[in-house]
Amino acid sequence: MKALKSIAAALVVTSMFAFTAVKNETYKVDTQKSNIEWTGKKIGGEHKGTIKVSGGSVVTNGKAPVSGTFTMDMKTIANTDLTDADYNAKLVGHLKSDDFFGVDKYPTATFVATKITPAGNGVANVTGNLTIKGTTNPVTFPVNYTISGNTLTAVAKGVAVDRAKYNVKYGSKSFFESIGDKAIEDNFLLDITLVAQK
Repeated sequence: MKALKSIAAALVVTSMFAFTAVKNETYKVDTQKSNIEWTGKKIGGEHKGTIKVSGGSVVTNGKAPVSGTFTMDMKTIANTDLTDADYNAKLVGHLKSDDFFGVDKYPTATFVATKITPAGNGVANVTGNLTIKGTTNPVTFPVNYTISGNTLTAVAKGVAVDRAKYNVKYGSKSFFESIGDKAIEDNFLLDITLVAQK
């Protein structure tokens, strides 16, 4: 009888450890150290630039990210490849206009992760909802992450975003089939670097 009680007690203790909740840890995005680089391509060329991150957070289970969100300040869109100041300003002004991202009406864009699946070796596959110009669509991309002390760094390269899905029509063959060699590719690429502190 004592043996049975001992076994039962051991099972209870084991179960308590087995079902102990993992403590999640939240890291706040450091907007000064985080950045987003964009690349837009057209026939015969491309342009590059940056967008500032204005906020966000990443939650981990102590070992890997389990959820996260970040916000982009669309009013900070900048170009980094045009050296002519007038041409640079003209392009940036056009990107901020209603032809593209309409930043006066839609000053921010957001990403909210809905599923994060660890792939091993500091890599995770992230799926989430990206909202641009008030329109939300799902996107999926791989992320390389590191956790060192109180700092989490997450990097995603070449995240493809189809602007046609967000009603960004200018120069798009999805809306203007006869535009010919003046077309701008629907997909633009984002290189995302988030640095967050616990």
